[in-house]
Formats: sequence, C-alpha cells, structure tokens
Amino acid sequence: MNYALRKRILVTGGAGFLGSHLCERLLAEGHDVICLDNFFTGTKDNIAHLLESPYFELMRHDVTFPLYVEVDEIYNLACPASPIHYQFDPVQTTKTSVHGAINMLGLAKRVKAKIFQASTSEVYGDPNIHPQPEHYWGHVNPIGPRSCYDEGKRCAETLFFDYRRQHGMRIKVARIFNTYGPRMHPNDGRVVSNFIVQALRNEPITIYGEGTQTRSFCYVDDLIEGFIRLMDSPDDLTGPVNLGNPGEFTMIELAETILELTGSRSALVHEALPQDDPKQRQPDIGLARASLGWEPTVALRDGLTPTIGYFDALLRRSRDARI
Repeated sequence: MNYALRKRILVTGGAGFLGSHLCERLLAEGHDVICLDNFFTGTKDNIAHLLESPYFELMRHDVTFPLYVEVDEIYNLACPASPIHYQFDPVQTTKTSVHGAINMLGLAKRVKAKIFQASTSEVYGDPNIHPQPEHYWGHVNPIGPRSCYDEGKRCAETLFFDYRRQHGMRIKVARIFNTYGPRMHPNDGRVVSNFIVQALRNEPITIYGEGTQTRSFCYVDDLIEGFIRLMDSPDDLTGPVNLGNPGEFTMIELAETILELTGSRSALVHEALPQDDPKQRQPDIGLARASLGWEPTVALRDGLTPTIGYFDALLRRSRDARI
C-alpha cells in the first residue's frame, strides 16, 4: 500500500469474535492496526496469527478508562455480546457501552478521527414491527435482565449522535444482527455456537420455547464487508444502518440443519423461553443495499460448514489436552 493511504486504525474489542476478523481484514488492506482488548471475552488465540505483523499492535486495556493514542479511525466494538457474558456483570456491561463510548468519542474528538460504533439489533428489543427498519424506535424493557446490554447500546447511539450535533464529529453507527462464524466463543450461550457444540458432542440440543421463534444469521465475512463499506462511505451517511442477513430461520430449522451437517445423533429438548427473548428478529437492509451496495452473499449452509469445522477442531484440541 502507498504510505500516504495507510491509516492508523484502533479496534476496541479487537481480540473478540468480530474484532479479530476486522483486524485481519484491515491488515490485509495494508493499514496499521491497534487491537485493544481487556480479554473478558476476547482471547489471544483469535489474533495470535497477526502478532508477527509489524503493522499490528496489541494493547491490554479496558475502554471504561481513557486512552491516549494517535489514530485516524476508531472501530468501537468493545462489549460482551451474549446474554451469558453481559449478564455476568450487568453494571460493568452498561459501563462498557456508556463509559466506553464517552472515552472513545473523546479520543476521536481530540485526534479528529472518524469513529464507528458497533450497535446491535437488540436496540429493537422484542419488536412490534417486522422486519425491523432503522426508523423503528424499538420495544425494549428498560429494567429487565437484558437491559444492561440493550439500553447500554441505545445510550451509546445517543452519545454518538449528540457528539456529532455538538462537535461535528464524523460518526458511523451499525446495528448488527445475529452473526456467526469461526472464532465464536464456544461458551457464549448464543444459539449457533450452542447448537454446534451440543451436536458435535452428541448431547441434547436445547431449544427454548417451541422453537418457532426466528432469527436471521449473517456470516462474519459478510458483516465485516459491511463494516468497511460503512466506514468508507461519505461523511453524511452516519447511520444507523442495519447490517445482517434478511434470511429468516426458526430455531427448529437451524437445529435440523446443524444436525444434518454434523451427522449428529443429538435429540432436541425443549426448555422455558428466557425473559424478554425476542420472538422475531429480521433486518430490513434496504438502506445498506441502497447506500452501500451491500448485502450478504454467504448462504446459511455455506457459512455453517467452516463454522462447524472451527468448533470441531477446537473440541478435538480440548480433548487431546486432557489425554
């Protein structure tokens, strides 16, 4: 890359599932990347293959504390994103979303950097509108067990747009829908990783409720492409922009597909639906199509194959380590 085109880019939560894929992509494009993580849910295994690059730097840091670095762009991905992890310490989860946004916006303001916020489809809560467009304000329980994440991300969005109005900041806000792929945390409690791990172990696959609730699953490579296109878009496109796959599947359909791809002998078992668990979740990606020329290209079965391969290798290494 031409040195004049190389950017210094900070990725918070860079050792996590999405962050590690983003760091990898940015390095491949020739940029200097600072990966920042406190390793609550991220792991060095996700970015170990990047450590030898002279253009990659790893920092152990918590975004709830201020940071002083010189960068051109910031991708703020830091926050536990699965109920098991964000409900472990809900106060810290809210702090990560709110204080983290304040600290990263403050850094961007000081160094005049463009800044990207990884928001979430959880801002729509258990939606009354289907599919969910960006102009929908959501249906969120502000005092429920999931609210530390839902309301934390909603407040982060508020901060981003107030910083833009008050300080003229260059901001980008993406609302991420369910994403899957290699490097997902095996114990994060999310449905794709749960089903795959249970299937590979031939354990019962846990279906909450009747299994008729739906989700839309986006492969990680498609999502990262959406990140890059949004960050590189004109400054007047601030978002929020939905990024996700509009293909909709019931939990039963997902489980049956994973059983077929793994050849598992697992049975399906049903348990009570968790409180405030959305019954439907599907993105309206009309804005992303029109403004970014973006839409997912990886079909669910095609994305599940390498994801299953990743978890199979992970479980094999774990078994070998115990021998």
